[in-house]
Amino acid sequence: MPQNGPSIPAPDGSPFGPSRRRRLGRLPALLGFGLLLAAAVVAVRLAGRRAEPPAAASEHNHAAAPAADSAMPVKLSEEQARRIGVTYAPVRRGPLGRVVRTVAVVSYDETRLKSVTARVDGWVERLYLDFTGQAVRVGDPLFSLYSPMLVSAQQELLLAKRLRASVAGGSEDAVRGAEELLESARRRLLYWEVPAADVGQIEASGEIRKALTFRSPVRGVVIEKSVLGGQRIMAGETVYRIADLSTVWLEGEIFERDLSAVRLGLQVVAEFPALPGEPRTGRITYIYPTLNPDTRTARVRIELANPRLELKPGMYSTFRFSALTEPVLSVPRSAILSTGKRDLVFVRLPDGMLLARDVTLGLATDERIEILSGLAIGDTVVASATFLLDAESNLATLLGGMGNMPGMDISAPPPPAAKTPDVGGSKRPPADTMKMKMPEDEHAGHKIPEGD
Repeated sequence: MPQNGPSIPAPDGSPFGPSRRRRLGRLPALLGFGLLLAAAVVAVRLAGRRAEPPAAASEHNHAAAPAADSAMPVKLSEEQARRIGVTYAPVRRGPLGRVVRTVAVVSYDETRLKSVTARVDGWVERLYLDFTGQAVRVGDPLFSLYSPMLVSAQQELLLAKRLRASVAGGSEDAVRGAEELLESARRRLLYWEVPAADVGQIEASGEIRKALTFRSPVRGVVIEKSVLGGQRIMAGETVYRIADLSTVWLEGEIFERDLSAVRLGLQVVAEFPALPGEPRTGRITYIYPTLNPDTRTARVRIELANPRLELKPGMYSTFRFSALTEPVLSVPRSAILSTGKRDLVFVRLPDGMLLARDVTLGLATDERIEILSGLAIGDTVVASATFLLDAESNLATLLGGMGNMPGMDISAPPPPAAKTPDVGGSKRPPADTMKMKMPEDEHAGHKIPEGD
């Protein structure tokens, strides 16, 4: 029963003191606020779900991502186009001058290679060219050879000469026979490549030489030396290989798809890493008749003049040549925007709108690329800054797609706010307009009188 009388304040440490009662009084308010906030969130979600079409509800967030082929047209003024660097180019029809490039290697001109061999058995008395790479001219001595066969041939030559002198006053048949014998001895030495000057000296001196000197028949450099001084060699054995490098071959590989552009006499430009800034010009002189089945390439040959011997066999090179195609539709390479799955160009419509269009590409050069489908003569395409237009178009598509999402319709007015159900019998404003207050603010002025 309540008792009349003065109220006795609770001690400071009592659980029923004023501060404790104030905290207990705030607990229902906090619980009510939490329930109210949860109810508002549920109401907004239900309202948005009721407004969402069935197709959009089944696709969830996929409606926000624009389809790959739904890029929106872009409208640019002349000032905007100039500011971002947009330029235009017409679709052209004509031959496409594509450039074919390939690698090559410098090699010897095989028609200017000479193998110096011994025609008789013998011993090398002396080598006049004793290392590879040494330059030689026509008539320079190569080696001297001692050979019993050469000694016998010299003896026959001198005997034939004496015989002709002895029958000089004889019958006509005897003179003719002596002349034929002398000429036969000369030819024998000449056939063994003994120089004609040396044969004449032997006849004039009447002396037999132990070793005869053989001379170079060509000009060039020694690329191979097979014998040493004092070595015995057999008839037919190679002593030297000499190459004339005043003209060299450049042999390159052409891919099978480019063979239709190759023809004899076609001019090419060759560049060499060892000679930067010094390109050489030559012509295709031979197309090899076979194809490499492993690399699917065919070999071609270019002849290059080499008067200063700067081009050395084994050097690497790259050469290029232009190949004209049949008339085709083409646009600048910079007009193509490749996404990885398809190729696009932006076409300028008569009203000034820029529309993305799929195209099929063909052959390409450094400047232009063939269009197999998607464009026609008379079309005008964007030739630069296509990536900026693509970004603008995709952004417009993205924003348009987000308008189909709940609460993201940027063109229509916002839906009416859902009514918040009563919580605890109290009326509350709609969830999207009510101002959220912290419990401390809402109950800052509320005090529970002491003694209640």
